Amino acid sequence: MVVRNEEKFLPRKLRNLWGVNYPGESLEIVVVSDGSSDSTNQILSEHTTSPRFRVIFNPQPRGKAAGLNAAMSAVRGDIVMFTDARQQIERDAIRILVENFADPDIGCASGELMLGDAESGESERGMGVYWRIEKAVRELESAAGSVVGATGAIYAVRRKLLVSLPPETILDDVYIPMHVVRRGARVIFDPRARAWDLPDQGTALEFTRKVRTLSGNYQLLQLAPWLLTSANPLRFQFVSHKLLRLVVPFALLATLLASLLTPGVFYGGVAIVQLTFYALSLIGLAHVLRRGPLARVADAARTFVLLNAAAAVAFANFAAGRKAAWGRSTTIEQIEG
Repeated sequence: MVVRNEEKFLPRKLRNLWGVNYPGESLEIVVVSDGSSDSTNQILSEHTTSPRFRVIFNPQPRGKAAGLNAAMSAVRGDIVMFTDARQQIERDAIRILVENFADPDIGCASGELMLGDAESGESERGMGVYWRIEKAVRELESAAGSVVGATGAIYAVRRKLLVSLPPETILDDVYIPMHVVRRGARVIFDPRARAWDLPDQGTALEFTRKVRTLSGNYQLLQLAPWLLTSANPLRFQFVSHKLLRLVVPFALLATLLASLLTPGVFYGGVAIVQLTFYALSLIGLAHVLRRGPLARVADAARTFVLLNAAAAVAFANFAAGRKAAWGRSTTIEQIEG
């Protein structure tokens, strides 16, 4: 786990990790503090008396990729699990993930991120709906062979298959699993191993995080151009799952303009439907409606527009050469420029 200025979430996360159902003598926790300036280092220092807990303190921020490289060099176990500071892992999740490695063909096992509360269940609104669709796609990919990427908050890899991350890598949870596949091993999705996260972190933070993630898709093409060649066994899945979504904002804009500019009742009706949908997204953004079927539709429209607006901004950043920076390991990622 790599952290920077995580004093808000770190105590709860460490209690979570110490409480997992896994043999103590086989569990080692390695944390990299990447130039933290709050009380993160003090919190971590309180746990260093345990031989099962190791901390690497970077005096200056070096980025998450550098932190992960340092941690991967330090670990001693055969299976390495990656997690983040904010999400809470269910008690049996690590044990369940490791069970998958009884199959020698499996090189990476990804758990499931649940948006909601472990007691009340998964959220049915906003990003919760989007994430449920995303997980359904991952389950189908896993059943067909391998998943394109993993869940960053909870995934495990055979240590012998780990690769060093290029500096400023954004999507380690795609870059590492895709290299696992390239080396002939499978990447599977196990929905039994779960971690929980907040369903709604605010529109501004949701938007910033999605811009960063989608910028990472563009970055992958620069860091690993082989992903678009026959060297990638999952080339079709990678293009359809990770790249085609980047085209959607431009397709939506073209569809709207064509509907507005083309004469005829049919095209006029299509334009009205689109404009109504976008108006609903504004209602959802303003949180005017709190309950009822229309509120759920408005919230879904808001999420759809938010995701595609983030894709458009990610393209603009890529075209302008602006880089997505890792500001805090799991909570705030700033987009430079």
